[in-house]
Amino acid sequence: MRSETLSIHGGYLCDPATRAVAAPIYQNVAYEFESADQAAAMFDLEVPGYRYSRISNPTVDILERRVAMLEGGKACLAVASGQAAMSTALLNVADHGGSIVAPPQLYGTTHTLLAHTLRRHGVEARFAASDRAQDIAALIDDTTRAVFCETVGNPAGNICDIEAIAKVAHDAGVPLIVDNTVATPILMRPIDFGADIVVHSLTKFMAGHGVAMGGAIVDSGRFDWRASARRFPMFNRPDESYHGLVYVDRFGDEAYIARARSVYQRTTGAVLAPMTAFLILQGIETVALRVERHVANARRVAFALREDPRVAWVEYAGFEDHRYHALANKYLGGRPPSLLTFGLHGGHAAAKRFYDALKLVKRVVNIGDTRSLCCHPASTTHRQMTPQQQLAAGVSPETIRLSVGIEHVEDILEDLDQAMASAIDPASKLAAE
Repeated sequence: MRSETLSIHGGYLCDPATRAVAAPIYQNVAYEFESADQAAAMFDLEVPGYRYSRISNPTVDILERRVAMLEGGKACLAVASGQAAMSTALLNVADHGGSIVAPPQLYGTTHTLLAHTLRRHGVEARFAASDRAQDIAALIDDTTRAVFCETVGNPAGNICDIEAIAKVAHDAGVPLIVDNTVATPILMRPIDFGADIVVHSLTKFMAGHGVAMGGAIVDSGRFDWRASARRFPMFNRPDESYHGLVYVDRFGDEAYIARARSVYQRTTGAVLAPMTAFLILQGIETVALRVERHVANARRVAFALREDPRVAWVEYAGFEDHRYHALANKYLGGRPPSLLTFGLHGGHAAAKRFYDALKLVKRVVNIGDTRSLCCHPASTTHRQMTPQQQLAAGVSPETIRLSVGIEHVEDILEDLDQAMASAIDPASKLAAE
């Protein structure tokens, strides 16, 4: 089935008991065992089944299957937020220590996770000079446990060459973990280009309605954990907390997700509630349609901004002369996502005035909502980074990040126009002319 169909039917056809075609909400905590032996077998991970909703839940299970199918993956774990998905995905390969190599263009909280939080847990973050494969390869060594990147950087809008980065990772015997939140599987499926693990903030484009927070980790099932057993003893040696279970032996090509669920979901408890999973499923049913409108609106907005004399610069890979245009054609089918950045003449002060003058466009730090959303990253999402780190991530003091929604595009343009009129003082206008 194609993405448009999977987003509606993937992982669920109807309820076997009632024949209900909408996914049921199993608002339930615990599940009765048939016997003590059955309970023991479940807790030893010998047989599948539901035992406690901190570990798995039927509604969440439907969401996991749907997201896995959309990404072309083998298995999925849904968790409480995109950031929970990120931390679980990375710790699952690096909780014995080591290093993670990443490009500098990262979402602010992800940068903080890598640069500070994981470092306190014995995991070193190494940020390459750029998102080019050769710069990433230069930092990989025997301590490296994964390469991480965003398919489309937030907010930089850079597009990573997934095939090239996957090759340098695999040549070194480590997996490529990719955040596909901005692109979504509607525009790109990183697994098709060599990524091993895909992470999502389901809160954003996948849900789309801005009322539910969730995250997902999708495993391609293709990385050979046995071939890199020295780097990844957690998958190849007995786990004493499960009476000596070896994940690659018990779960085969689902070893990565099985360990993430059994070790991290079970013990750290970043659980996605059944009602939240249901709300995200409702959003996913329309993700293909919404992304189509997002992309079309963003294109109109980007070209309008570029032609406006009050605008100093626009970062949008849909421009033919943009440095990422060729990669946008290769990986996104020529459809750059609706996340773009720009700066006004007048710099930081003009950016703040513009931001404060918006009426229709919402001043929030979220992206991927049906609504158009605006953010000043230097003041918010990337506030904890140094000025040098901000610039490396694609954030300058005047950067405005715009997540273009699915409203009528003329209404979006009119609000941007009035906000720019309020932002540009007479001296700045003369300089722009």
